[in-house]
Amino acid sequence: PGITSGTGDWLPRKVRMMRFVHFGAGAALLALLPVAASAQEDEITEALNAARSAYEEGDIQFAIDELDVARQRLLELKTDALERFLPEAPEGWSREIDTDMAQGLAFMGGGVGAGADYEGPDGETIPMSLMADNPMVASMAGMIANAAMMGMTVERVGRQRIALQDDQAMALIGNRVLLQAEGAAPEVLMSLIEQVDFDALTGF
Repeated sequence: PGITSGTGDWLPRKVRMMRFVHFGAGAALLALLPVAASAQEDEITEALNAARSAYEEGDIQFAIDELDVARQRLLELKTDALERFLPEAPEGWSREIDTDMAQGLAFMGGGVGAGADYEGPDGETIPMSLMADNPMVASMAGMIANAAMMGMTVERVGRQRIALQDDQAMALIGNRVLLQAEGAAPEVLMSLIEQVDFDALTGF
C-alpha cells in the first residue's frame, strides 16, 4: 500500500509568472529539449511562444494557460525518460507498463513517475514503481536511511542500498528517486531490482 499526501506542487499564480513567463526562462526550458524535434516538442515550443506573445500583449491569463500546457508536456518528457529505467522482463516473465501512474501522482503532490507489472511463469506479479520530485519520496527517505534500525534487511546492488521487509523492497536513488517493488520473496525481488541501472538513474 502506498502513502498518499495531500500537498500540491502548484505554486501561486504570481510566483509561477515570476518563474516562467519571462522569455529567458522559456529559452532555458527549450535548451533542455533534445536536438531532434518531435511533435511533442513542437507543441512545447508553440505553447512557450504563445505564452510570450500573450504576455507581451497583456493577456496574462492566456499566458498562464499556455505555460501550464508547456509544463505538462515537459513532465511527460521526463516521465518517458524515467520509464526507460524500468528493467526489461526477465526470461520467462512478461512486463506491462502502468500508463495510469502519472495521473495518479497528480493526487499525491505531483512529480513524475513510471511503473510496470512483472508477471512470472508461476503467476506471481511484481509491481515496480519509480517516483521523483514527489512528497512521498521525502516521507520515505528517513525510513530507508534507518532501515536496519527498524528491523528491515538491507542489501546492496553495487553501492545502492535496498531495504527489504517481507515481500516489499524500496530504495532511494540520488536522494530524488524512490524505487518500490513488492509481491514476491526477497530473492525474487532482488533478481529484478539488480537489473536497474542505478548509476544512470542517479543522474536523472
